[in-house]
Amino acid sequence: MPTTTVDLTADDPRGAAARRTTAWITAGLATAAGLTGGLLAPADANQGQAQRLMYLHVPAAWVAYLAFTAVLGASLAYLIGGDPRWDRVARGGAEIGVGLTAVAIGTGALWGHLVWGTWWAWDPRLVSTALLLLAYAGYLALRRALAERAGGADDGSRPVARPAAVVGIGGFLLVPVVHFSVLWWRSLHQQATILAPQRPPIDPRMALALLLAVAAASTGALLVLAHRVRRLERATTATREPTTAHRSSPAGVG
Repeated sequence: MPTTTVDLTADDPRGAAARRTTAWITAGLATAAGLTGGLLAPADANQGQAQRLMYLHVPAAWVAYLAFTAVLGASLAYLIGGDPRWDRVARGGAEIGVGLTAVAIGTGALWGHLVWGTWWAWDPRLVSTALLLLAYAGYLALRRALAERAGGADDGSRPVARPAAVVGIGGFLLVPVVHFSVLWWRSLHQQATILAPQRPPIDPRMALALLLAVAAASTGALLVLAHRVRRLERATTATREPTTAHRSSPAGVG
């Protein structure tokens, strides 16, 4: 049976309907996650109410991973095929990933202050996450610098997109370092819970709230990415359109 896909970035009615549906799904999942995490799930026996930051901290970190995975895939696709649409996906993914990584670091610092008694520790997970943030912030800064050198805005032209794609691919090497840092080195950070090899040591109500929060963050990020790609495409089209405001007068007029 043939299947059809709907492009969330398209300007046609189907694309708009798909975005509205995604927005409603995101709102529903976020509401369910908030109610489950705030009312149904119990507080942690050791960390108390501070543990509820997990329902924001973990989704932000995981969806940042997904965003940087999108940068990796889109950058590879751009280098292979040269389609500027992939460059726009990579740029949007990097912007989302940087924002969510900053949220993860901020909520992690607050959580650490409440549980460890300090805002920052030279922990492998914290240091590697900070490096990941710097790497993709550098990716965005590189794009801007290359565009300014070319004398214009970042419209995804080859002199900007190609070097950026290489940096976007290289930056992804930090993602597995961040994720596995708690296993490779001695760390204050808690090890994997949901994806632990043994039975997950987590209350089912906590697990439900966390999964709902991750799902809400994932669909929300997808929606933001779709809107961002559409805006970048429109901006690129407007930049590259020839200026027609000034025309010479017809012969014999004026």
